[in-house]
Amino acid sequence: MRSRIHNKVSIEMCWSRALHTGWLLLLVQLLCLEAVPISMDKTKVQEPEKKAEEPPASVDTGLHYDRYLREVIDFLEKDQHFREKLHNTDMEDIKQGKLAKELDFVSHHVRTKLDELKRQEVSRLRTLIKAKQDLEGGNDIAVDHQALLKQFEYLNHMNPHTFEVDDLDRLIKSATNDLENFDKDRHEEFKKYEMTKDHDRREHLKTLDEDERQKEEEHYEEMKKKHADHPKVNHPGSQNQLKEVWEEADGLDPEDFDPKTFFNLHDTNGDGFFDEQELEALFTKELEKIYDPTNEEDDMVEMEEERLRMREHVMNEVDSNKDRLVSLEEFLVATKKKEFLEPDSWETLEQNQAYTDEEMREFEEHLVQQEEDLNQKAVDLQNQRDELERQQEQLNAQKIELQQAVEHMERLKTQNVEPPPEVHIEGNAIPEMHAVDNELHHEQEAQLQGHDPALQVQQHTPQEHHEQHQDLAQQGLPQTHQDLPPGHQEAAHGQHNVP
Repeated sequence: MRSRIHNKVSIEMCWSRALHTGWLLLLVQLLCLEAVPISMDKTKVQEPEKKAEEPPASVDTGLHYDRYLREVIDFLEKDQHFREKLHNTDMEDIKQGKLAKELDFVSHHVRTKLDELKRQEVSRLRTLIKAKQDLEGGNDIAVDHQALLKQFEYLNHMNPHTFEVDDLDRLIKSATNDLENFDKDRHEEFKKYEMTKDHDRREHLKTLDEDERQKEEEHYEEMKKKHADHPKVNHPGSQNQLKEVWEEADGLDPEDFDPKTFFNLHDTNGDGFFDEQELEALFTKELEKIYDPTNEEDDMVEMEEERLRMREHVMNEVDSNKDRLVSLEEFLVATKKKEFLEPDSWETLEQNQAYTDEEMREFEEHLVQQEEDLNQKAVDLQNQRDELERQQEQLNAQKIELQQAVEHMERLKTQNVEPPPEVHIEGNAIPEMHAVDNELHHEQEAQLQGHDPALQVQQHTPQEHHEQHQDLAQQGLPQTHQDLPPGHQEAAHGQHNVP
């Protein structure tokens, strides 16, 4: 788990710089684009516009609304009035929303296109919200798009149809705020990376025996010393540092160093400003003194952090209007300062630990808590799995019982004998005769079971026998065995032969 965190932080640190470098090109477009004089001939105006539109195609700020931001800027630049106001407005006025108010004077064609861009962006956000909901398994839950859109502060979600002054103001403030917080977030990411690396090393030591642990510690200290053994690093932005670039990268004589010529040589896009990417390129020679990707002791993530530290330092010293760009005028003013001619020594990362002991302790406590949470989730999932298996076993047992019951019913069906067909005979009703015979039979059995000698053998006198026949005749019943059907004659004969 810790190794995955380590790898994730490493990837994030490498990507963060790549995403950050695109901001300056975008700000050049937004804040520092040179206005075209109104009196200039239109044929001459077209050429600068084409040059201005080319850079944004390759710029990526890393923001999730990057495309929307660039498209809005592209269309606003096509309006001449807005372009002039953009050139004459400083950074503080832009932050306070003064530039956004100029949207009311933009041409109808541009406003219509901005409306279309906003509708497309709102639709995109709703699609993202729906996709996120589907991934989280909430297909049956109603989505409150209005509530969810509140998290996107760079547009007014209450009006999804038209692009208004408030939308431009929100977009500028959100982009500016994200830009200002970028360095802070990047420092936190690097700090987490360093703490994770140190934590993993110490955890690895715990798995070793005494001899192996001692060898590992000795190797670690040796690598630290080897990394620290490098040539002196010049102070970023100082005369010595720039002269070294002038000589080694540009191939020019250090005695001929000229700040203005140096600026023009390294203003690679020719816009009259050093953006952050152009500044960072100036520190490559200094970083090569400290870091070599082929050396075990050199961490390339730390190299990028060192590069960004150098860039931040120069920006703080030279960027007087805090627009995150260094103009030629700002650069020339800085070259006349004492700090440029007689700079202090530069302390590299190995001389400045990225985190404190307290931060490391809190970080490790967080890792322990995170691991405990993961273990508890694993236990809960195992319990759920066991319960599901138990329920499955019960269902299987019920299924087997049901199958057995069905098979038993099928066997009973196949073994069941059908009753004989009912026989109907003309004349006296057979069922009644059966009833009489059954009644006489039951009376005889009851007499035999009672063991009454007087009743076991019943003697009839001729007179009584004659009277009995008369009663049967009156009831319409057969009087003798001969009067019964053949089957009944045998049954009656058997009854009289009972002892």
